[in-house]
Amino acid sequence: KPKLGPSGAVSSNMPKKCVYRLLNTLWSDGGRLRGRQGWDISLRRRPVQRETFQAGDPYHISRREKEELLARWRKEKEEKAQLGITMSDIMDDQSAVGSQKEEESAINLPSTPTPQPQHTDPASPTVATTPEPPPVACGNKVMTRSSEMDLEYEDGRGFGIGELVWGKLRGFSWWPGRIVSWWMAGRSRAAEGTRWVMWFGDGKFSVVCVEKLLPLSTFCTSFHQPTYNKQPMYRKAIYEVLQTAGMRAGKPFPVCVSADDPDISNSVEVHTQQMIEWASTGFLPSGAKGLEPPPAERSPYTEVYPEMWVEPEAAAYTAPPPAKKPRKNSVEKPKIKEIIDEGTRERLVYEVRQKCRNIEDICISCGSLNVALEHPLFIGAMCQSCKNSFLECAYQYDDDGYQSYCTICCGGREVLMCGNNNCCRCFCVECVDLLVGSGSAQVAIREDPWNCYMCCSRNVSGLLRRRDDWTSRLQLFFANNHDQEFEPPKLYSPMSAEKRQPIRVLSLFDGIATGLLVLKDLGIQVDRYVASEVCEDSITVGIVRHHGKIMYVGDVRNITHKHERPVRYDGTGRLFFEFYRLLHEARPKEGDERPFFWLFENVVAMGISDKRDISRFLECNPVMIDAKEVSAAHRARYFWGNLPGMNRPLTAMMNDRLELQDCLEHGRTAKFGKVRTITTRSNSIKQGKDQHYPVYMNNKEDILWCTEMERVFGFPVHYTDVSNMSRLARQRLLGRSWSVPVIRHLFAPLKEYFACY
Repeated sequence: KPKLGPSGAVSSNMPKKCVYRLLNTLWSDGGRLRGRQGWDISLRRRPVQRETFQAGDPYHISRREKEELLARWRKEKEEKAQLGITMSDIMDDQSAVGSQKEEESAINLPSTPTPQPQHTDPASPTVATTPEPPPVACGNKVMTRSSEMDLEYEDGRGFGIGELVWGKLRGFSWWPGRIVSWWMAGRSRAAEGTRWVMWFGDGKFSVVCVEKLLPLSTFCTSFHQPTYNKQPMYRKAIYEVLQTAGMRAGKPFPVCVSADDPDISNSVEVHTQQMIEWASTGFLPSGAKGLEPPPAERSPYTEVYPEMWVEPEAAAYTAPPPAKKPRKNSVEKPKIKEIIDEGTRERLVYEVRQKCRNIEDICISCGSLNVALEHPLFIGAMCQSCKNSFLECAYQYDDDGYQSYCTICCGGREVLMCGNNNCCRCFCVECVDLLVGSGSAQVAIREDPWNCYMCCSRNVSGLLRRRDDWTSRLQLFFANNHDQEFEPPKLYSPMSAEKRQPIRVLSLFDGIATGLLVLKDLGIQVDRYVASEVCEDSITVGIVRHHGKIMYVGDVRNITHKHERPVRYDGTGRLFFEFYRLLHEARPKEGDERPFFWLFENVVAMGISDKRDISRFLECNPVMIDAKEVSAAHRARYFWGNLPGMNRPLTAMMNDRLELQDCLEHGRTAKFGKVRTITTRSNSIKQGKDQHYPVYMNNKEDILWCTEMERVFGFPVHYTDVSNMSRLARQRLLGRSWSVPVIRHLFAPLKEYFACY
């Protein structure tokens, strides 16, 4: 692995040990991805920021400093207004005196006053200039407010402060937000052509280029109904932005539609549907003009939704209180204020070091005091927002096999990679310096090899104390026990790095060896891969692409207990009972604690009674996963199994092709963003009720080429191009296969149990 040393130079001959990565670099157009296309000469891309500010930012302005500057600005504004009134009164009095007072009036009020930089008594009639605003201190920078703040976003590309917009981030639908100043975001100034956006729903901030912004008036094309039906946070965001739009347009909506309705959530849902209908018809009667921000909200210092600074609850949609009778809890208000003012991780960690606060009372990931549970790996707590981030990020891996995010904060600009071959964890420099000690990151960079805080022999490193029972806590964290009809499946504790062995797999109805491809991509060592497959074309693909490493055993009905344990199955009807038979024959004997995992898949479009019978036999409920979240095609499937974290959120990675256009060859244009489920039938390529082909080429509709279908499924290009196979035959193979990103999502936790390269 390459290493970026203290001097910043990349050396491919340095040992793997601790690899120091600069994630910022990959946001530039010149960054190159690590992976199949030259990972040894480039850096890993930066993960999406998940915090409203980054620890250690030299341009970070604390909340208290913001309030002081805001109070000072308001005071100066009042003085300026008072000065204008005084000057107007004096001019009126002097104009009414008469010609006999002309000379005296000329002496007291010169026609061309000299500008004075100092502040003059506002009662003096000789004042004719506005006092110069005081400079604003920001870290090591001192800037004049009139010269710096007022010129923000003056690049002639629209989207000024206070405007309501739709913003697009990779992996998310178009999301409503509000343009704010960099001062309000508490970060450094946005580059030209970009804007700071505060997102409705969670109140977090992002820098978004203007090409990825649309005005809120494009509601009909930007609003995504499936996301609204599925994600509570999106519903909350739509509710908040339409409430704001209604107030601006002079069309307020009452919260409680029916006073007899005892269920507030139902009232809010009806209320939101009314606002959506109003927005879908063009925000009548004022239209887009009525959505413009009032002059007061165009100021860079105007507070916007102070409640949004409170730690957001991403897991539940809490209805706002009724507008007519707002209820405010006076007891909880000081606590919220404390989180806003002093909730930075640096200050709280300092208090922990001074024995003034218990580390188990703060979220070690972000510094919030609104904790919800204990951190599964280290001594300390975790808030609800960071729990959701941990569920999404803990098992996301880049092309090099390492975690995409910091193990502690699920973010980070610069990360340290563990030098243990069987460990894949990363720790960001900010967390290491803050929790372990100042300068610890530089010490780790020079250490060769560097074992991370989950692998080293010491349990305590500064304030970072590894839990003795972290393995059991981690498995409970991802336990799939959401349904009470069945007992939770047996959970296996993650294996320590030195005890992990290569995996052995029995794949029933293997298809084109998707499981083996994903295991290799994850870097998991495969001791033996036994596959049951009767399709000759599928066997040919598996033999050619995996160089004979698959042992084919023919029909599943001929498999006996002498073969290895099963890991996956794809089939319906009576063949399910063959899977059930082999599942019981392959189970470890009583007392054998070696990890034993199984997975069963079927289409969502199945009979209710069949689904109930399968769940009854397998003694667990399925998890529904749709590949549309991580690919350019819809592909909803049920998965039964005991893999760790099967029910964790499905999140797209940076390299996933989420749009059909990303999968097409040069010179071809996609007519649709995503295609419907691709099956073995040729007409499944056609889209919509009018059966349109999904691609334009040379002003004509065209089908998807085989290489493009392979990209849609996540396979390498030309993966099925063997044995002079026809296009229809290759589509049949792909139509029966799994979506590679979905299987990567399911198999990623296995890196905690089996040896890796």
